[in-house]
Amino acid sequence: METWRVLATALLGAGGIVLLLVTMAKVRERTGSASSVAIAGAICVTVLALLCVLTLTVLAPPVAWGVVIAVGIAGSAMLLVG
Repeated sequence: METWRVLATALLGAGGIVLLLVTMAKVRERTGSASSVAIAGAICVTVLALLCVLTLTVLAPPVAWGVVIAVGIAGSAMLLVG
């Protein structure tokens, strides 16, 4: 396995978990419904797992690093705004 793929996947996973938690907190704040939070969490986990698998297997380096940067920017923005 190429080193850049493992590094990109690790960074994507770390940023994705932060983004997952912030998303779930915002859903809980807006709806107050546990079922909505669970659905949002399941969707986020599925998308994050899919992105991690694609990063490890088929994405080209510029695309993979672009996804990592996009997740990092989105997570940072959500933390700063919230």
